[in-house]
Amino acid sequence: MGSAELLAQAEELLRTGRADEALPIATRALPADGIQSLPALNLLGEVNLELGDADTARDYFLAAVNLDSDGSIPESHGGGAEKFLWLAELSEEGGQDSVNWFGRGATVLRKDIAAVGDGEAGKEKRKKLSEALCGIVEVYMTDLSWETDAEVKCESLITEALLVAPHSPEPLQTLASIRISQTRIPEAKKALADSISLWKDLPPEDTGVPGFPTRISLARLLMEVEMEEEALEVVERLVTEDDQSVEAWYLGGWCLYLLGEKRKDNQAIGADAVMHDKKRQKKREDSLLMASLVSSREWLRQSLQLYEVLDYEDERLRDHAKELVDGLDTELIARHDVDEENGVLDGEGDSQEDDENGEETDGMDES
Repeated sequence: MGSAELLAQAEELLRTGRADEALPIATRALPADGIQSLPALNLLGEVNLELGDADTARDYFLAAVNLDSDGSIPESHGGGAEKFLWLAELSEEGGQDSVNWFGRGATVLRKDIAAVGDGEAGKEKRKKLSEALCGIVEVYMTDLSWETDAEVKCESLITEALLVAPHSPEPLQTLASIRISQTRIPEAKKALADSISLWKDLPPEDTGVPGFPTRISLARLLMEVEMEEEALEVVERLVTEDDQSVEAWYLGGWCLYLLGEKRKDNQAIGADAVMHDKKRQKKREDSLLMASLVSSREWLRQSLQLYEVLDYEDERLRDHAKELVDGLDTELIARHDVDEENGVLDGEGDSQEDDENGEETDGMDES
């Protein structure tokens, strides 16, 4: 079997989630040296990434850069921008080093876009360029946020990203992140809503749906601007795609907890009205609140179980989830005791009270 056939076989195995089987085949496809080895080097980088070996992946991508330092070799021959973009993500130094790798990839993509025009190939290149520019923005908002011109650069980069891919959700999400950092919350909410609208009705396998990590970040941004219901829809979809995601279960539990807190605040605001003649509404609100709290605890417990099984390493996530579960345990026990004391759990007191206040309640309903 020739090198091309071996590469095709390894690519198919990687695509179908069998990276461990793809590795030896891709290794056999690697020529001893020369530009002909570029396709195998890039593939081996991606295979090792999938297997969790970032150091080896980085070495393969660097070897590819040595053979195609400016990305001028066509993608069909293993060249192009992809290796630079991977190295930006894998940079051990981060900061300016990541920016430099993203910049090299962006330069290649701009040239490719000019060459291929506005067809389907151009659309895909524009999407990649937009994502590379958003990657640079994220670096300037984190590692390089101390630089005096960081905000100006972010505005320039996100403007270009939105221009080259106006119908892509990623730049809108990045725009929202920028606006949150500037405390321009209404604009952030609009950008997030616009971003979600581009893919929410698409099937999971559609290429227009952002990647799993991007939607995890989206859920966090939505919660940050108090769009908890939208965030819950995002994480519910995530756990249907991957029910082993610790972070998705954790975010769902936290989101339900925040919804419960909002319901408690709403109850407190409407307490005087409830005391007069809206007892049925209060019972309904109590039921919704209990549902949020119980579901929150279930989601958080699931995240903690997966944390142990998968040896997850985010201790801050674990500690916060445990803190929330402990608080929910205490609150749910207290609420159960109060309901039991008032006869709510057995339905005591409800029917007689409703009969006595029936005419008054009906009158209020009509009004």
